[in-house]
Amino acid sequence: MEATISAILTELAGRSISFLVSKYLNQQKPAPSDDERLENLQRLLLRFRIIVDEAEERCITNQAMLEQLSILRKEMFRGYYTLDTFRCRAHQGKDHHGEVSPSFAISKFSPAKRIRFCSDSSSQSLGELQRVLGDLENTIADATEFIAFLSSCPRLHRQPYSMYLILDQCMFGRQTEMEYLINFLLQPGNLSTLEPGVLPIIGPGRVGKSTLVEHACNDERVRSHFSQIVFFTRADLEDESIVDLRDGGVIKHRNRDSGVGRVLVIVELDGDRYSEGLDKNIDEVLLERLYSIYKTRIPRDSKIIVTSRSDKIVRLGTTQPLRLQLLSKEAYWYFFKVRTFGSMDASEHPEMASIAMDIAVETEGCFMGANLFSRLLRSNANSHYWSLVLATLREFKKKNQHIWSFMYAADQIKALDQVTEPSEEATELLVILDNYQTSCSYASSHCEAEAEAEAPKISLVDALFGSVRPQGRFDALGWKSQIAPYYSYMYSCEIQRPKCLAAWKNKMKKNGG
Repeated sequence: MEATISAILTELAGRSISFLVSKYLNQQKPAPSDDERLENLQRLLLRFRIIVDEAEERCITNQAMLEQLSILRKEMFRGYYTLDTFRCRAHQGKDHHGEVSPSFAISKFSPAKRIRFCSDSSSQSLGELQRVLGDLENTIADATEFIAFLSSCPRLHRQPYSMYLILDQCMFGRQTEMEYLINFLLQPGNLSTLEPGVLPIIGPGRVGKSTLVEHACNDERVRSHFSQIVFFTRADLEDESIVDLRDGGVIKHRNRDSGVGRVLVIVELDGDRYSEGLDKNIDEVLLERLYSIYKTRIPRDSKIIVTSRSDKIVRLGTTQPLRLQLLSKEAYWYFFKVRTFGSMDASEHPEMASIAMDIAVETEGCFMGANLFSRLLRSNANSHYWSLVLATLREFKKKNQHIWSFMYAADQIKALDQVTEPSEEATELLVILDNYQTSCSYASSHCEAEAEAEAPKISLVDALFGSVRPQGRFDALGWKSQIAPYYSYMYSCEIQRPKCLAAWKNKMKKNGG
């Protein structure tokens, strides 16, 4: 017994001494320089990028692994945002202070100048950098089991987002939500009840609800599981002649080889015209009608997906709702940077990267804004041109805040309360009367030709930046998506004088209510 106690005490003493020696040596080690911290950050991000890219090429069905992948992706976005922010500060510091001192020579890890901090913010900036480094190190240390299990997941016939040559044709940042949705669709029905499973999907306007559902429906696992996929809109449900969900709607897929009779029903409650489909218009009568129809008139083991901006649809669900959120500023910058620079390395173009980051801030997290301006920047990879785009964008927002707040707000009616009166210098105002979307339910040459014929000849960018200035009312094409459900985003516009603004606001509020 004494020998055992002695051995334990000896082991504890040895560990204590080792801990104290290690702590002493770490204290004697000089603090890393700013450049060393950024080098460490860049190396860590490379490891994150390898893991995330590999995971995006795998079919991951385990929810715990999907949650951990979401954490890895979130920290990677945060790390790149921090790294690019510091690089942009370095470049802006060079512009503001002229020639830098010899101590700020070219860094071996980046074409940007070495980091130079203002005295009043250096400690705060370095503290944030150190926190990001610490969080990344802890996250990747916790990913050991994730990496080991990842090798057992089968590969998919797709590439990570950043590796696509045509970024317009793939979805960004929704792998976790996508697999959650597919897992729900493939789960066997509840044997204790004949009711189908219902998944509510909730999120603000243009967050990607329809895009997510469309991608899930195009997955071969889903198509082979259901004999039929049917799409319903709010207008279909308001048609009292429809008493069965299989009687109306649009059939998006029919699997003649499947004799099981399972049906997937997709119900989109918001409608195409946003001014007619806001939360408060989803009334109890409509929800009761939907509930009564699917409860009694749909084959067993079928599934229903209901999408809306309203939380009212939660009570329809037989499982927890899937909530889609707007991208964080870190994820949005990663998305914007990849779309803007493509195969170019942004670190090799510090001035352009700095301008692009400012433009990303000005677009305020809007997917359509990212699509519009990234394409505009890609058309002329020149820092002078990009500076002109940024200056024009800022000037337009300054003079036309009433349009910008209305265009990009998830709740346009609420945004009207924040409308500011235009400056007296503005003699004409571009007013957006309505915005809507049209879509082809499938990609084909016939559908594309039809959409091309119906699309307005004026683009919103041309109208915003003044290269085209039509008079009166007109329709403008905001963006044409290249991924399912192939929406074309349209804007009904009018050139008005400032005195008409108050009347326009009152009219929009009345229509929305």
